[in-house]
Amino acid sequence: MLDFLAAVGRVFLAFLAATGRLALFALAALSHCLRPPFYPRLILKQMIDIGYYSLPVVGLTAIFTGMVLALQSYTGFSRFNAESAVATVVVLSVTRELGPVIAGLMVAGRVGAAMAAEIGTMRVTDQIDALTTLSTDPFRYLVLPRLLAGLITLPLLVVVADIIGVFGGYLVGTVKLGFNPASYLTQTENYLETMDVVSGLVKAAAFGFIVALMGCYHGYHS
Repeated sequence: MLDFLAAVGRVFLAFLAATGRLALFALAALSHCLRPPFYPRLILKQMIDIGYYSLPVVGLTAIFTGMVLALQSYTGFSRFNAESAVATVVVLSVTRELGPVIAGLMVAGRVGAAMAAEIGTMRVTDQIDALTTLSTDPFRYLVLPRLLAGLITLPLLVVVADIIGVFGGYLVGTVKLGFNPASYLTQTENYLETMDVVSGLVKAAAFGFIVALMGCYHGYHS
């Protein structure tokens, strides 16, 4: 019994230690936001790598998600004569939950591992130590631009994913399911509130920061 409790304790303490190291890493990176020098070109480059190059995969996933959501919602609601709720379900589901989740998953799969591999290669080949030798802070030069880019670009990607996902639902609703285009758009507009979009963007910012943080952390400590 004592051996079992000791094993559980070791796992729990290791989890707390890893969480503490991650939190200190994030705080050390964010603390550099307040002090110069800054590297705007690096931040812009990371925004292009993370945001612009992720647009095709995010857009493709979002449009098919909106289409499938509209089709399956209609299949379920038609049994209760509630087909008119399809537009509401599509727009609320995409803006509040599916948009941030889809964009976060796609960016994590496309960018997160690339960050870890790039920084990890620099660690293994002593390039990070060379930066320190040249009086360049690795946190400011490598980590901070990626964190800021993830924090800024993922909400922008989610805005695009929301628009494309709702458009996918609109296409299926009007072409396949026979909804009137004007009434579909009217219902979408009437039931969508600003807070629905804002809540999705806040989640997207958190997802972007976490994806960039985990990629940088694991690469930096390779």
